[in-house]
Amino acid sequence: MPSMTGRHVAHCVRITWPGGPGVLEPGTRQLRAPQRGELLVEVAACGLNRADVLQRQGHYPAPPDAPPDVPGLEYAGTVAEMGQQAIGPLGRRWQVGERVMGLVGGGALSSLLLVAADQALPVPEALSLEQAAAVPEAFVTAFDALLVQARLRAGEVVLVHAAGSGVGTAALQLARARGAAVAGTSRTADKLERCRALGLQHGLLVAAADRATPARFAEALVTATGGRLADVILDLVGAAYLDENLRALAPRGRMVCLGLLGGARVELPLARLLERRARVMGSTLRARPDDEKAVLAAAFCAQVLPLFGAGRLQPVVDAVLPMSEVAAAHERMERGDVFGKLVLRW
Repeated sequence: MPSMTGRHVAHCVRITWPGGPGVLEPGTRQLRAPQRGELLVEVAACGLNRADVLQRQGHYPAPPDAPPDVPGLEYAGTVAEMGQQAIGPLGRRWQVGERVMGLVGGGALSSLLLVAADQALPVPEALSLEQAAAVPEAFVTAFDALLVQARLRAGEVVLVHAAGSGVGTAALQLARARGAAVAGTSRTADKLERCRALGLQHGLLVAAADRATPARFAEALVTATGGRLADVILDLVGAAYLDENLRALAPRGRMVCLGLLGGARVELPLARLLERRARVMGSTLRARPDDEKAVLAAAFCAQVLPLFGAGRLQPVVDAVLPMSEVAAAHERMERGDVFGKLVLRW
């Protein structure tokens, strides 16, 4: 809130040192007043992401413009104060009190947050702020990967790995809305069954994979789809799935790699890549330049947000926990005991 000094004190979650969930502690931080092109947001809720776990462990440091010890990549709240020329995507003029959501490079687990006005997104009327907190990372990531980069088309086969994750549940819905044939993998049969309501047509149960025990799903995909391979693969696993991904990829197929939980290094079978005339792309949102993030926010506003209002997309929220239970939320994410998103509220 406005103060006599032009500065604001916010409650936050701090990483006291790299380690387990117990290193997360409550704290406070000072924020300056919003400058030109910025919004000060009173945060109501934040989505939890795998990147927050990695940052807490010391494996994924925040970018230079984000606080190094306050995690959090996405938020939902209301505009508390605006700087000059605080114009949003598609020329939107923000108003104090308006509901907003979005992505930041870090520091979202804070009761107040400074954000770029042109990267903030309006919250659809159909969503609560707690639901909205589960939208930005999952849906913007899936939209960028499937529709912007891979250019998924109606009638194509898409294979979504880790289908029950936040990004996975968003990707299933976006692929269904695009008119694709939707296949997905999970190590849990229950998650595959729950994914059917989100658009999953072909569920593929896979075992845990590593270098010693490669993943196997290409043959099951062909059987499930009546002989078709994947035109687009959304990979959230990484090295352990690469070889089988190329077996599952159709000629001129496109694969977008978003995660490295299955390892970061692997030999690339170039002969198969050339034979398929395939494209393999890597992507991340956190380190992108601000101008690219603003362009993506505008495209998301134009192409995706209306689908929430029409009831064709819905954030999948596993649970909403108070911010005081942030350590327990991290423990659940590390166990893989989550379907969709965990949300933390102030």
